[in-house]
Amino acid sequence: MSERHQFGESEEMYLKTVYVLAEAQDPVPVTALAEKLKITTVSASEMVRRLQERKLLEHMPYKGVRLTPLGENRARDILRRHRLWERFLTDQLELDWAHAHDAACQLEHLTDEEIMAALDRFLGHPETCPHGNPIPRDSQQVSRKSRIPLSALQVGDEATIVRIQNEETALLAHLAGHGLRPGQRFLLEEIAPYDGPRALRMGEEVQVVGRDVAEHIIVQKSSRGND
Repeated sequence: MSERHQFGESEEMYLKTVYVLAEAQDPVPVTALAEKLKITTVSASEMVRRLQERKLLEHMPYKGVRLTPLGENRARDILRRHRLWERFLTDQLELDWAHAHDAACQLEHLTDEEIMAALDRFLGHPETCPHGNPIPRDSQQVSRKSRIPLSALQVGDEATIVRIQNEETALLAHLAGHGLRPGQRFLLEEIAPYDGPRALRMGEEVQVVGRDVAEHIIVQKSSRGND
């Protein structure tokens, strides 16, 4: 049995989730891990213990968990498979990006390195998934350096959507339905009182997003917006 197939699907999901959550908070609280995976804290703690025994996670009591170098390499491999499949499903099969995300979550656990290398070549070695998130390459560290969330913008700022940080089916479907994708430029026209919903002007169209959604939309301010 190859080294990759020694990992079960649930173990791979834990590693990938810790990697993604660590972008916003490192170490990752076990409660945050449980919430993201929609399981109990007890179940999350049990898997953390198993992954720690395999030297894939480091658990710091009362603080959270952090991937070891071995665990981080494994998590990058999982993300690479996931994001390459998303690219294929959207670019070649023209699936909507929410459906592609769900399908990629299944395919990532079934694909060996030979197939992934061939898929990568076929796609022309893309740098990002359809949601703008970087595709890891071999053991190279994926940059965690992000721009800023849309929620940090002020009224009058102009910006371009760079990536969607939280890849969840409901969120992706919501954003796609409102035309909010990487590459989309907009003007932040209004923020409702008490840090409420944001009104985004895109040409003649205005879309409104709540603050929670705005937290997951990573943007690059335009030079005009920085003046």
